[in-house]
Amino acid sequence: MNFTAESHFTAEMVGTMILILLGNGVVANVLLKKSKGEGSGWIVIASGWGMAVAMAVYVTGWVSGAHINPAVTIGFITVGKLSITEAIPYIGGQFVGGFLGAILVWLTYKPHWAITENADFKLSCFCTMPAVRNYKLNLLTEIIGTAMLLIGVLGIANKNNALGSGFGPYAFGLLVFAIGLSLGGPTGYAINPARDLAPRIAHFLLPVSGKRDSDWAYSWVPVIGPVIGGILGALIYSFALSFFWEK
Repeated sequence: MNFTAESHFTAEMVGTMILILLGNGVVANVLLKKSKGEGSGWIVIASGWGMAVAMAVYVTGWVSGAHINPAVTIGFITVGKLSITEAIPYIGGQFVGGFLGAILVWLTYKPHWAITENADFKLSCFCTMPAVRNYKLNLLTEIIGTAMLLIGVLGIANKNNALGSGFGPYAFGLLVFAIGLSLGGPTGYAINPARDLAPRIAHFLLPVSGKRDSDWAYSWVPVIGPVIGGILGALIYSFALSFFWEK
């Protein structure tokens, strides 16, 4: 089926909204006081994000491919799978969806913000924070993680894997689950500018009880790092495919 730019925009908006609602929702479930999942840990967060990706791709992948991430879209531009003009509604929808998803998380956990004293935990329910603040190394971590994301996405989607359409979204979820388990510790693995910046803006604008500042000094890392990583990952996979695997 051929879909319009408007369809791509709405699909990416809805897909990214689902991603943030379920992804940041699991962070809120683990970190906020008196939540049923309080203190359940990193495995729950990583698995929740993986399933969030899978659900988002199942819902909207058949319309837009469910990039749900500007780094994926930019990586696709880099290797000629998408034009810049085609990418504009994708990226626009991703940022709008990220903002809407963050609002839904805030509303879902409305009673818990006031009783949670840790303002860093509250911010983490919207966007990422580094475990050890070192901007250069944090940037490198995001580059590595997002490069792995693009290599994985392109590899899973390769026709030679012959994945049925029903299994593909699940495989993408497993990819994000694996990245979270293996590479997520240093920075919280944003690996997605819309996943981090749009909810960070929501944190800044929403009346979150007892919130801290939105950590704008760090905010460029989970935007620039994933963009660089997305480009590098797409190029690495494309190079390997062209020069070593499909001669």
